[in-house]
Amino acid sequence: MRQRGWVLIGLGVYGVIIVALLLAPVSVTGILNVLSGWMRDDLGITTFGSGWIEFGANILAFVPLGFLLTLLLPRPWQGFLLALGLSVGAELAQIVIPSRQASLRDVLANALGAAIGAALAWLIVLRRRRRADAAASAPSVP
Repeated sequence: MRQRGWVLIGLGVYGVIIVALLLAPVSVTGILNVLSGWMRDDLGITTFGSGWIEFGANILAFVPLGFLLTLLLPRPWQGFLLALGLSVGAELAQIVIPSRQASLRDVLANALGAAIGAALAWLIVLRRRRRADAAASAPSVP
């Protein structure tokens, strides 16, 4: 129960941050163009444009969601599917925001991030189970 409380707090904090980012009337394209220009002009990295930066940012943004939902729900695929549904919902919400644009590519990146987060959480769950099983099967010392 203690873990569940921390997961819920983490989801709450995550939710506030993501909603603020999604609904902010800030031009994400402008931020990405500045970042892309900095990478190109100052760092000499010319292989990545703003589209790749956005794709990576979307992956990173959904890793925590997949991670936390997998810890919260009883089966890892449930956390992933819920994160996928939230991703689709977020993209649909962007249709009504003038400065934002919905994209299937964003849904793909979000799903990839959620899958990575879910896999990491599931590895932790499996490791804890193995430790608990090993401790339970270990002979007790009087």
